[in-house]
Amino acid sequence: MKSKEQSQGIGAAARVTALASSIMDLHVRIALKEVSRERRRLISGGIFLAMGGVLMLFTLLALEIVMIIWVQNAFNLNIQIALLMIALLDIILAGISLRLGGYLTKGPYLPETIEGLTKSTKAVFGKSQ
Repeated sequence: MKSKEQSQGIGAAARVTALASSIMDLHVRIALKEVSRERRRLISGGIFLAMGGVLMLFTLLALEIVMIIWVQNAFNLNIQIALLMIALLDIILAGISLRLGGYLTKGPYLPETIEGLTKSTKAVFGKSQ
């Protein structure tokens, strides 16, 4: 009788395991669909951000041209001097921006933060661990 009870217990455990496995499969499929949907949303957002960045770059270029013409006319300078003045101003502003950006993004980062970012990135891009 003991072996029959053990056999029924093993059968019940197998059924519970199969049920848990099918539930996990369902959850995995739902999670993969959500990741796929989020990936499309993130890619679309990235495309729009890139497009906005390119348009802002063109606007900045147009403003630079207007500023060069204004400097040339306002101070009666030739084009080379006006271009040099604007280029120096751009270099100074770029240096300040890079210095501030480097300062603000400098660590220290906790190992848990780095590990979490690594896992999240791998999960989003579908790379195995």
